[in-house]
Amino acid sequence: MRTRLAIKTHALLERVFPERRVFLKSDTDTRFIRLKPGTQAIGFAGGTVVVAWAIVSTAILLMDSIGSGNFREQAKRDQRVYQERLNEISSERDLRTEEALAAQERFNAALDQISVMQSQLLQSETRRHELETGIEVIQATLRGTMKDREAAREALAELQAGAENGTALAASAGSETMPVDFLAEALTRTAEERDKIISDARDALTQARDLEVELALLKDQNDQIFRQLEEAMTVSVAPLDKMFRAAGMPTQQILDQVRRGYSGQGGPLTPLTFSTRGEEPSEDTLRANRLLNQMDQLNLYRIAAQKAPFATPVKGAFRFTSGYGYRRDPKTGGRRMHNGVDFAAKSGTPLYATADGVVVHAGWQSGYGRLVKIQHEFGIETRYAHLSRLRVKVGQRVSRGDRIGDMGASGRVTGVHLHYEVRVGGRPVNPMIYIKAANDVF
Repeated sequence: MRTRLAIKTHALLERVFPERRVFLKSDTDTRFIRLKPGTQAIGFAGGTVVVAWAIVSTAILLMDSIGSGNFREQAKRDQRVYQERLNEISSERDLRTEEALAAQERFNAALDQISVMQSQLLQSETRRHELETGIEVIQATLRGTMKDREAAREALAELQAGAENGTALAASAGSETMPVDFLAEALTRTAEERDKIISDARDALTQARDLEVELALLKDQNDQIFRQLEEAMTVSVAPLDKMFRAAGMPTQQILDQVRRGYSGQGGPLTPLTFSTRGEEPSEDTLRANRLLNQMDQLNLYRIAAQKAPFATPVKGAFRFTSGYGYRRDPKTGGRRMHNGVDFAAKSGTPLYATADGVVVHAGWQSGYGRLVKIQHEFGIETRYAHLSRLRVKVGQRVSRGDRIGDMGASGRVTGVHLHYEVRVGGRPVNPMIYIKAANDVF
């Protein structure tokens, strides 16, 4: 069976590839090489495979070259779009910075106005008490004058009655008589006293009316001052409250914590109140106390804002190169969580603390390079990584705006930048929450 199949296969190869001889002739000899059908078939198959491989390889190279060109073009387009977007973000950041500065100026102007209005309010309250006291004295004097006038009228009536019955009185008295001149002088003196009392009463009434008008004007002025102060408090407190709520921070707990830290007797945050001297408080007193409580709350908000990272760690020119969240790892290419935001600028750019706090780490840490950690109030911690130089030490207290280091490329990086983190209770949160929340205030 195998022989028959081999014979058929050989016959087929003979038809397709007939046996050929290649003669090799020299000067003295002639030789030949016999090419059998099987050998020719093997050679043909090998040549076909080589040619096919060359064609496929060439096609792959061409396709790869074309794809690489398209990829480079796409990368260039993406880079242009990204650059345009960065320029837009930079312009928007500059605009927000200008708005924040304008808001800060308005805020400071409102505080100055509040201080002036508070002084005016205290002065007007003192003046009002003086006027009320003066009115009470005038009223007491008027009542005494009215009593004296009535007593004078009664004495005059008795004297007139005695003058009419002078003869009878003289007879009943025996040897004594009342001179008519003495009676006339007494009547004249009594009439003058009566006229003076009436004149003093009229003057007192006129002065009382003038004081009532002045008191009414003073009340209107106080009401206007109260309205301006209430509006200023609303304008000042509302943005701060909105800023804390936008950052997801419980405002009441934060204010209570700040109040406990500033509860010393006579401290800067001890609430002031107007005394009622044991009487029922007036509407003005209640309004004044409400305003003073709001001013106390404003001070608490301002202190709390200094202790939370409502600021940007870079004040010079920079651009955002990476946000918070999952991203493609620049080293491995895999998907990885990015626990902060990256600010890119030139090496040595100054970096600043974003809130008051205590430095708990200042040194090298794997991955972070040169790292500064600052512990703030309310369980908040900020981290500043990849620094080229450290300018603080562990245990050092810093305030917002203090320089803590210089931007660099230490640790696991692909270029010069700052990796900035905010952690609450040890868990990372998006730092842009705090930075954006402060845009309308600082």
